[in-house]
Amino acid sequence: MYKKTVFDNGLKLVTYTMPRMQSVSMGIWISVGGRFESSRDKGISHYLEHMLFKGSKKYSCRSIKESIEGVGGVLNGFTSEELTCYFVKIPARHMISALDVLSDMVLHPRVPESEAQKERTVILEEIKMYKDLPQSYVYELLDELLWPDQPLGAPIIGTEESVRALNREKLLFFKESFYTAANIVISAAGALDEARLTKLVKRNFSGLPAAQRNTFLAVQEVQKQPQLKVFHKETEQSHLALGFHGVPRNHSLRHAIGILHVILGGNMSSRLFDQIREKRGLAYEIGTQIKCFHDTGTFLVHAGMDNLKVAGTISLILEELSKAKKNLVTEDEFKRGRDFYLGQLLLALEDTLDHMLWIGESTSTLDMVYSLESITKKVTAVTREDIRRAAQMLFTDCRLNGALIGPLETQEDSLRKNLHF
Repeated sequence: MYKKTVFDNGLKLVTYTMPRMQSVSMGIWISVGGRFESSRDKGISHYLEHMLFKGSKKYSCRSIKESIEGVGGVLNGFTSEELTCYFVKIPARHMISALDVLSDMVLHPRVPESEAQKERTVILEEIKMYKDLPQSYVYELLDELLWPDQPLGAPIIGTEESVRALNREKLLFFKESFYTAANIVISAAGALDEARLTKLVKRNFSGLPAAQRNTFLAVQEVQKQPQLKVFHKETEQSHLALGFHGVPRNHSLRHAIGILHVILGGNMSSRLFDQIREKRGLAYEIGTQIKCFHDTGTFLVHAGMDNLKVAGTISLILEELSKAKKNLVTEDEFKRGRDFYLGQLLLALEDTLDHMLWIGESTSTLDMVYSLESITKKVTAVTREDIRRAAQMLFTDCRLNGALIGPLETQEDSLRKNLHF
């Protein structure tokens, strides 16, 4: 189903041919992100990602964008905790030119000093923007609680202090250290000419050095009681993020946790949406998320609520989580949650971009791609008891962390006392 090619220098190419599609999506993945950085260089992965769009050996900044967007394509990139990705989705007939642009960006960026200075200003404004958005900034506060004084708990974008200290020399040294063949996966999905793509990737990337794969520090999680961080700000509503230390991306309970997420807060049929929004009108926005990393993860509950109803809303959320620990979910919601979980995966894999992102991330992090059939088999094997076991593992006081943003000065002490199961 998926074809993986490993070249002599260790670089990997993973492809999936979708002959009925009209597009091709390609991504270049580098196994580096926020948790690979020291506090001194925090934000350098993200900074470098920005700079690779500023011009390369063959293409100017403007021609990079025009060569893709000028034929109806989409070009972008992102930096996460463990990965950096540059990707394109384009009409299939432009596959070769799109690969040439992506390759030249990653292999031969110019990183001009003048552009590095300007982009520093842009990133500093981006930092300010996130701090002005409480629904975003609350997650940064939560990460600091989950993983204090560790790279995983620091913002991917960096701090004003760390970004101001970065320069062209540091960016290029970082690139040379991490953008090596062993750290790179190229993924492609769509109406591919696999043989031609493989040949071009080999030609373009064979000169990369065959260095060792880079590593990062394992997380330390020694929490013994619930933790709460409140950022006082005059907002029209209070923003909450509850986070529980979770599981790595290949944990045996990952699919049970995925279904639990759907049942509790993954859609408009979920328990939290129904109890908090529909029945009581306490929040406009409420839901759950899952994040999984190499050696840890987190289960998140997020909500925006009336400033005067924060304590009651949090109590109701914890009550719903406790129910999942004590009682088996009903047969009906279990079936709906499982079918939604599988259905969302199936729908995503119809799109060349989503399919490319899936196989690229999986190969970069696990060095494998699960087939849809194997995932379906594992999900079908999940039981209601597995769901309860996952909830019992996650929802404990020694895993519970809460971050709040709002005008809550007078409520903080009582909120702190009541944040427990």
